[in-house]
Amino acid sequence: MRVAIAGAAECDLGKTRKTVLELQTQAVSRALADAGLTLADVDGIATNGISRFSATQLAEYLGIQPTWCDSTFEGGAVFEMYVARAAQAIAAGQCGTVVISYASNQRSARSRSLTATYAEGTPEALGEEPFHPLYPISYYAMVAQRYLHVHGLTREDLAGVAVAARARALRNPQAWTYGKGPLTVDDVRTAEMISSPLGALDCCLVTDGGGAIVMTSLDRARDLPRPPVAVLGYGEALTHSSMFGAPDLLRTGAIDSGQRAFARAGLAPADIDVVQLYDSFTISVPLGLEQLGFAAPGEGLGATVAHNTGGGGLAYCHPGQLGVLLLVEAVRQLRGECGERQVPSAATALVHGTGGILSSHATVILGVDR
Repeated sequence: MRVAIAGAAECDLGKTRKTVLELQTQAVSRALADAGLTLADVDGIATNGISRFSATQLAEYLGIQPTWCDSTFEGGAVFEMYVARAAQAIAAGQCGTVVISYASNQRSARSRSLTATYAEGTPEALGEEPFHPLYPISYYAMVAQRYLHVHGLTREDLAGVAVAARARALRNPQAWTYGKGPLTVDDVRTAEMISSPLGALDCCLVTDGGGAIVMTSLDRARDLPRPPVAVLGYGEALTHSSMFGAPDLLRTGAIDSGQRAFARAGLAPADIDVVQLYDSFTISVPLGLEQLGFAAPGEGLGATVAHNTGGGGLAYCHPGQLGVLLLVEAVRQLRGECGERQVPSAATALVHGTGGILSSHATVILGVDR
């Protein structure tokens, strides 16, 4: 059975002063309205970030009793993992309509922390804790330092990623930085240094927000108001927990998750029209595009594939986990709903989530219904 995304929506973004459950309810309600469905149609739910029993708590709050749920936590990669799990559950007949949702009020609650928590006796506690790394930026900074050294690039080269993200966000009225004016390379270069070589403008935003998508069978989605977006392929990979366990800082699990997704979809990078890539830091973009096959090693800064069209985590919003919002933007691109930032005739999209310190990876390939 083929599966599709039938609805997609954001909740309020920015600084909302709402609770997580209020934002989750907004996201779910708006996505269902977008799909032309109601809570009575939902029998599957996937979410996290509320409590240890996130799916149970959200289901109770919404007043539904699903026959399938998932509250796996794998950081920024997990919402792309949820797409695979939901597609499998729908195809198996375990449920018929799944809502995948997430929300956070971290900016309003001032809840973001850069302090890592180490379990006693783990490699992280023994080898990393004495150096007091900032989590996760110090780890991404190591990757960035290595990347720039190996490929003969500079901080100014990397700054171009933030400049481009801001330019795209200026075409997205929902973006946190919309209306704040363009960035320059010098703005990024002279911003406060956080963990060398990454400064404040190399880092993702801290915002409230979230979103939701609605999945069902492709046949059913064809009878709903919005053009269905078919799930064509997916793949995932787990590589390491600590940087002690990363055999090569410049080879991530994105290579493997991407290859698995392409194989399942029967497509190649050249077949993809638009990419939505988890950009927690500027280094995430060129490295990710290279690992997924859109550029050769060291050439990701010049990749020509349309990507992070809404501004991404660097300039649109970043509510702790961005993955579901990458899916929302991909759906809107494939439905031709993105106005000034629309990629012309976009028919295929790749969405890639990254979790932890480049630890977990999940790739989803979507396409218009032909």
